[in-house]
Amino acid sequence: MNKRKVIIGLSIFICFTLVLIIIHINKGKSISNMTNIPVIISPTFSPISGSDSRYPWHTNIVATTFWVGEIFNPDVPDGSQTISTYDDRWLEHYGGCDGVTKDTSCETEVRIPDNNYFPTQIIPKENPFYLDIPYDDIHDPIGFSMREKVIPWSTDEPYRLFQGDSTFSYMKNRWVEIYNPLTNKTCFGQIEDAGPSSGNEYHDAEYVFGSKDSRPKNMLFNNAGMDVSPALNACLGFTSLNGNDDRINWRFVEYNDVPGGAWKILVTNSPVFEN
Repeated sequence: MNKRKVIIGLSIFICFTLVLIIIHINKGKSISNMTNIPVIISPTFSPISGSDSRYPWHTNIVATTFWVGEIFNPDVPDGSQTISTYDDRWLEHYGGCDGVTKDTSCETEVRIPDNNYFPTQIIPKENPFYLDIPYDDIHDPIGFSMREKVIPWSTDEPYRLFQGDSTFSYMKNRWVEIYNPLTNKTCFGQIEDAGPSSGNEYHDAEYVFGSKDSRPKNMLFNNAGMDVSPALNACLGFTSLNGNDDRINWRFVEYNDVPGGAWKILVTNSPVFEN
C-alpha cells in the first residue's frame, strides 16, 4: 500500500509540475505578443523628456480664441487678424479665412480630430496650430530693446546672428506646449502674433519669460495671457468656441521636443513680412 501511495503521489507531483511549465510558457508567449501592440500614453502635465530647463510653466492662464481673418474691432490698430505684427499679409499668406465666411465676415467654426482640426473651407498654407503671447520683439520699442536680455534663446544659433535686426523676429514660429487641466489634453502650436494686450502692453517680459509664474499685465478679456487658434481651441477641448473662461498651462519648447501630431502636418517657417 505504501509503495502504491508513493507512486500516486509522484504522478500527481509530475502532473502538477507539467501544468506549471505549460502556464509559464503560454505566459511568455502572451508577453512576447504584447510587445507588438502600440502603447498609447495619455497627455499629462509631466515635463517632456529632454525639455529645456530655461522654459518654466505658466499656470492657470486664461486663453481666448482668435483666428486669421477675424475683425473684432475695426476702430483700433490691432483689432484685425488679417495682419499680424509679424506679417502684413497674414490673411493672404495663410490662405484665407481660418474659419467660415458669412457675407463679408470671417467667423470661427467647430473643428474635429477626423480632419486634424484643419479648417473646412480652405487648404491652409501655414500651420493652423498658432497662437500669440504678449511680447512683440520687433514693433514694440521696449520689447525690441529688451529682447537680447530677456528672451532665453537669444544667444542660440541662429538668433544671436540677428542682434539689432528689427526685420528678424526671435518670437515668430517658436513652439509652445499647452496643457488644459480640465480635459487633460496637451497640444502644441507656433507663435504667429503678439497679444492679448491692454492698449500698447506688448512687452510683458515678466509674465512671458519670468520664472515666478507671474500674472499677465493685460486686464482685458478676463486677464487673458494667450490667444489660441480654432485648431488649438478644439485640440485642447475648450468649453467655448470664442470665450474667455478657459484656463491653460503653457511653456516654450524646442522644436526637437515637440512630438508628432496634427500640429506638425504643416509647419510655418515664413520670415517676418512687411509691406
